[in-house]
Parts: sequence; C-alpha cells; structure tokens
Amino acid sequence: MKLRVSQFLVLALFFGCDSDPVVLDQPVLDPEMVPVGFPLVDVPEDNAYSPERWLLGKKLFYDPVLSADYSISCASCHDPERAFAVNEKFSLGVGSEIGTRNSPSLANVAYHPSFTREGGVPSLEMQVLVPIQEHNEFNTNIIVIADRLNEDEEYIEMSRAAYGRLPDPFVITRAIANFERTLLSGNSRYDKAVFQNETGVLSPKEMEGLNLFFSAKTGCSDCHSGFNFTNYQFENNGLYADYPDVGRFRLTTDSSDIARFKVPSLRNIALTYPYMHDGSFQTLKDVINHYNMGGENHPNKSEKIRVLNLKETEVEALEAFLLTLTDNQFVHNKLYQDE
Repeated sequence: MKLRVSQFLVLALFFGCDSDPVVLDQPVLDPEMVPVGFPLVDVPEDNAYSPERWLLGKKLFYDPVLSADYSISCASCHDPERAFAVNEKFSLGVGSEIGTRNSPSLANVAYHPSFTREGGVPSLEMQVLVPIQEHNEFNTNIIVIADRLNEDEEYIEMSRAAYGRLPDPFVITRAIANFERTLLSGNSRYDKAVFQNETGVLSPKEMEGLNLFFSAKTGCSDCHSGFNFTNYQFENNGLYADYPDVGRFRLTTDSSDIARFKVPSLRNIALTYPYMHDGSFQTLKDVINHYNMGGENHPNKSEKIRVLNLKETEVEALEAFLLTLTDNQFVHNKLYQDE
C-alpha cells in the first residue's frame, strides 16, 4: 500500500470569509500532498495511518514507561527541536549508562530502507525493539512494557481505538512507527529554491556552495544524493585509521564491511551536531575540513574520499549551503512536540 503523507501537518481551515482559522489538533494525511520533490511513502498494509494510531504512537514516543526505571523516553534521544536528534556525542540510557553511537535524526525516516548505523533492522516497526532491549538504552523488554500499559485505562482505550486490541507488542511497535512515519521534513530554504521554484531565496554564497556540493570537484552528492541527501549505502569515510567501532561488520562479519556505516541524511544538519557515528566532530566546518583533507587511510575507505584542495572561501560556501537545509517549520511544529 502507498499513501501520500502531508508535508504540512498543521492545516488552517477557514469556514466563511469572516471566520477565524481553525488549527487542527492532529496531523492529517492527505493522499494528494507530500513535500514537493518527495516520492510516495511506503506504508505496511497492517499499519496504515489513522489519527488514533498516530496519537497513540506519539504518546508512547514521549512516555518513559518504555524504559526499565521510567527515566527516559524515545524523545530523550530524539528531540523534535533538534530534528529528532540530540546535541550530545552519546545519549544516556537508564542508570546513566552511556550509549555507544550518536543518535541519528528521525526526519524523513519513513524513506529509509534499513535502520541502525549498520543497517541490521529492515522496518520502522522492528526498529523500536532495539532501544527497548539495549542495556545502555531502555534496558527492558516489550512484554514488560505491554504489561505496564495494560494497567493503564487510557492506554487500553487508545489501543482498542487504534488497533482493535489491548496493548501488546504488535500495538506498541506499530503505533510508534505510525507516528515516526509522519515526520516529514521538506520545507527548507533549499526546498523553496530548488523544488518550489521560489526566487531570491538563496544568497550568492549559498548558491556557490550548492553548485560545489553537486559538482564533480567535491563529489558530495555521490553519497548524499536524492531528495533526502543520502543514498542509504554503507561507507567508510576515513574517519580513523583504526576504528574502535567495527560498524557494519558487526552485522555481516564480512571484513570488507569493517568500519562501514550508513550514510546519514544531511537534512537539518545544522541542528544535529555533533557529527559522525561517534559524534567526533562538533561543527560543520570540522566535517568539511575532514573531507577536504581526504580523511585517514583505512583498507575499506571509500574511493570517493579524496583530497579536495578546496580554498577557504569554498569551505565557507559549502557550510553556507548546508545551513539552507534546515526546515524551521518542521522543527517548530507543535504537533510533533510533547503536550
């Protein structure tokens, strides 16, 4: 099943010329609306959008009931005003246990073909099971969570309205995925200039950076391609000569996958620092300079990573362009935030 997901989840409806606008209190999935330039969203047949499912998923996303000691929620590592990421190298789990990887943004996660940095999870519905069981994240299990929810009359009522059954692992995983699948971000200044054909949106320096980004000189768009600025592949970008984290090798045990990680989207990148799988770079300029110098030598380093010899003005132009990928409407949308 394919549904189109609304780009703008806050819609104002006008009833007559003199009426005040009414802002809907829940998102709307309009089959004719997606961000301009975006493809259709694939939605599992057993988890089609409904307001009831979305509201249940949102409630679960912000509820620390998912963690062993009721101390953290999904939002603890995925802040809506940070494009559903956080500005920490590693997030803290229950008991202040330190995570092992930087929390990625959930913006446009609906389009990802796989999840986790090594790509070991094939669907959003399955993804939530990873933080639930990880000892340095929620450190619990979904059966315990279901038992907790079945002691809460509000969750029982919402679950029946959403899925026609009591809260159980099926309901929990699908409701959270239902909410996350609507986190579409496609209204940045870049989108206005390129997809929405607005004029005068980007400055000359930002346009210089855009042209550099998509040029053969930098090759940035070889990996950060398409509407979501990622090819979803797994690459070694020469971050280290010796990686403490083995990356995709952890999943495949193939030596050619040592220190390969999923290519992240660059949308809202100005908000999602620090960067890399381990949060090792604090600024965009640090990242650009890393690629400009060609990275460290590693047997699996991508052939796309090479010395670029960019001038300082070109580095500045690339940084200016990356700042245009911030979607302020998305990050400040109250509907995504906890009530």
